[in-house]
Amino acid sequence: MTRPADVSTKKLISLAPDNWVRWVTQISDVVAEEIVSGEFQWISRETDVLMRVNSPQHGEFLLLNELQLRYQSKMPRRMRAYAALAEEKYNLPTYPVLINILKTGNNEIPTSFTSNIAGLRAIQDYRVINLWEVDVNIAFQQPLPSLLPFVPILKGGENEYTIREALQILRANEQLNQLETVLAFFATFVLETALVQEIMRWDMVVLRESPWYQEILREGEARGEARGEARGEARGEARGEARGEARGEARGEARGELRGILSSIEINLELKFGNNGLQLMPQITEINDIERLKIILRNVVTANNIEELQQVL
Repeated sequence: MTRPADVSTKKLISLAPDNWVRWVTQISDVVAEEIVSGEFQWISRETDVLMRVNSPQHGEFLLLNELQLRYQSKMPRRMRAYAALAEEKYNLPTYPVLINILKTGNNEIPTSFTSNIAGLRAIQDYRVINLWEVDVNIAFQQPLPSLLPFVPILKGGENEYTIREALQILRANEQLNQLETVLAFFATFVLETALVQEIMRWDMVVLRESPWYQEILREGEARGEARGEARGEARGEARGEARGEARGEARGEARGELRGILSSIEINLELKFGNNGLQLMPQITEINDIERLKIILRNVVTANNIEELQQVL
């Protein structure tokens, strides 16, 4: 049985770095020189992958790859910050690219950050690649093995035949077969879970251990913790008592976590089942048991259809 493996962005890009940098920049003669550190003195979070690349036409520059499971409104400001920090550290111009994996709405995703204060402007352009708009044939023809695990969510890749073809390529290459769990995870968004199990020939427990599945679960927990801490501190300070602060913080944290998990359930219901999935939210919002909501969230990811979720509820 296949076991979960490290499927970091750095590992994905390192599979075929030259093909990757040419694809994301659309510069035909650029080559990858090395992956450099994306850890900066003034910021604790690392960029996904920062690469030093070279092109006869443009010379040496940095390629900043930011891979997001879902687009977030704070990304333009973050792209500006990362690009500036990278240029400061390495004294090279930076080409930032934001790659969004799952579609979360129909709003147009901005391709630049701009601000203006008293006539002083800050502008940072960056390239946006939405995987749901990328033709699936690119993964097979260029070739781009880094895109093979994402085949089910690429444009035209949501069918059983194409997913089986991607799986065959992954399994035939020792360097690629560790990416099977990623392919399986995204396949559950377009195929019934039973069919995914049949294609992969292993138990879905493996899928629940994949980093991408865990990231979705962490979203709800992170939102809950952040909201809970903020509300708890505010209520505790207002009461001005140690007990009041502790109780307020605990209650606020619990309520925040509850809202965070509900938010993640709602997002995943819409991603997987559209408006039909969202019709379950009124029933789900009546549940106050956090552990039960976590179970529901896990089932949303692996459920074959709405009827299965209704049984869980």
